[in-house]
Amino acid sequence: MPRSNDTRTAATTGRPARNGRRRTLRREAPSTVGLLADAGDFAAMRGYRSFTFDDHRDYLDHVDRLLRSLAAQGIHTTVTLFDPEEYADFCADYGLDPDTSGARTRFTAELAGGAGGLPYAGQPIDELVPLLVDAAVRQATWEYARSLLTEVGRCADCGEDIGTASIERATRALRHLVDRAGPGHHHLVCSVPAREEQLVAVLHADSGPGIRPRVDGRDGLDFVTVLAAGLALGGPGGLVLRSTTDSGRDRVHGWRLDRGRLVPLSAAAVFNAYCTDADTGDPVAPEPGVDYCPGYEVDEPGPHH
Repeated sequence: MPRSNDTRTAATTGRPARNGRRRTLRREAPSTVGLLADAGDFAAMRGYRSFTFDDHRDYLDHVDRLLRSLAAQGIHTTVTLFDPEEYADFCADYGLDPDTSGARTRFTAELAGGAGGLPYAGQPIDELVPLLVDAAVRQATWEYARSLLTEVGRCADCGEDIGTASIERATRALRHLVDRAGPGHHHLVCSVPAREEQLVAVLHADSGPGIRPRVDGRDGLDFVTVLAAGLALGGPGGLVLRSTTDSGRDRVHGWRLDRGRLVPLSAAAVFNAYCTDADTGDPVAPEPGVDYCPGYEVDEPGPHH
């Protein structure tokens, strides 16, 4: 009997220790949650019997509680959009039965390697969904712009890869844009019409004494890629920079993309662009507290591809 009691004591003492080590390992194993943010996508997944949710709002509330639970355990979680069409293609490619939780789990694990997800930071689900959709749109824009740069090919005269050269030019132009804008908070928008969709990239940067503008992150990469696509395609497009300074007034500068060059606009052209309704062409009252200024040189002179 004493020996039996000793065995039980050892087992009881060891189990919490093993459970504690498992919990520690669990915290170090990241998770990925594939989210059906769109009601139409949710409706598509209801066609699978193994998908047991029947109300989108209820589904979102359950995902919200799951994310909070994982965060409470100290588990790093990435949230990404779950696309039913991509899921069906994935299952067809790998010979999986799409009407199983195992197939959904495997597809979600594949999504973890993509760049369109967001780390969960405790946001309510209604705040997380638009952020996630925006991240997915930015990722799709970058991928499309990148594909356009790849398709441009090489210069017939010198053999240089036009896409690579355009990326380098766009990178230098962005640095000139921010460096020459002066101190303040700068909001940049680049818009390029392409074959299948309008490419739009947005970037925020701060500059001033002792502040080195940060343009090398993911937003900077997106912006450079879209601008490079505009330069490489040689078609129309535009770029606007709005600076907010301590003076209490904003400055707006503008450029147009013209035959592979970034050309500064005059102050009058910037005013007309800002003070004209894009849909109707009707004039719009100037915004108070805003100075409409000419663009400045940011692109390098000389021939370009």
